[in-house]
Amino acid sequence: MMIAEEHWASKGEVSLFLWRKRTAAARHPIPIVLVHGSSTSAIPTFDLEVPGQRDYSFMEWLAERGHDVWTLDHEGYGRSTVTEGNADIACGVEDLKAATEVIARQTGAQRMNFYGLSSGALRVAAFAQAVPDRVARIILDAFVWTGEGSPTLAKRKEGVAQFRANNRRPIDHAFIASIFTRDEPGTTHPAVIDACAKAQLSYGDSVPTGTYLDMTTKLPLCDPRRIAAPTLVVRGEHDGIATMEDLLEFFRLLPTGDKRFAVLPGVAHCTPLGVNRKLMWEAVLNFVS
Repeated sequence: MMIAEEHWASKGEVSLFLWRKRTAAARHPIPIVLVHGSSTSAIPTFDLEVPGQRDYSFMEWLAERGHDVWTLDHEGYGRSTVTEGNADIACGVEDLKAATEVIARQTGAQRMNFYGLSSGALRVAAFAQAVPDRVARIILDAFVWTGEGSPTLAKRKEGVAQFRANNRRPIDHAFIASIFTRDEPGTTHPAVIDACAKAQLSYGDSVPTGTYLDMTTKLPLCDPRRIAAPTLVVRGEHDGIATMEDLLEFFRLLPTGDKRFAVLPGVAHCTPLGVNRKLMWEAVLNFVS
């Protein structure tokens, strides 16, 4: 039987929503924390229900295989406190510090595995660099290091003035759909795109600008030579957020001898919700198990 629980972490006056799934037969002692990206929060990304479609909850899939799975809404997203800040990557690191205190109390685990998607991967890498004692293994999916040669970031830089002037940016159904179609149409089922958009927009019609501003003006945000944790770098074949050259150089500089690099065919940017999502799911399961 699946056990689902909500928890809350406090970061000063900010309340952070945490969501946990596991079964009574959970057997892996190290929890795994899933970290969302810039435009969709935790549940629309990792625990999505899609009418007429099966198996789109990454959380449940991992939990069914014995893992204790957690995710959170970062400051300014989903059910967490919306503040006047822009929720940049540094803010996300502080969110993870607060969240892992709760997870440690609830599970007794002092170290966790972390999976991050897109700007969530940047949060995870920065957290692994800042708080190495909390980290067992990390997975960086749809990650960007320097941003050199990225077509997605080149387009996004057109909005830098807006990101600097406003701490939140508007989103709508069409914008969320574009996340799934901008790189390679057909890599995500239309019903999934619609379900994700509806789930995200139920929280409101805007999200913070901080991660977009960081990714267009401040890269690189982490130093691979200072990340000691075993690392899996995952890239969808069609993802325009980072070039292979950028990611391979990051990978080369990681000091750990326990590192893997996976390129997934038929996959674009939003890996967990793609038609070929289980290529990523299986790679993550193998790495953390």
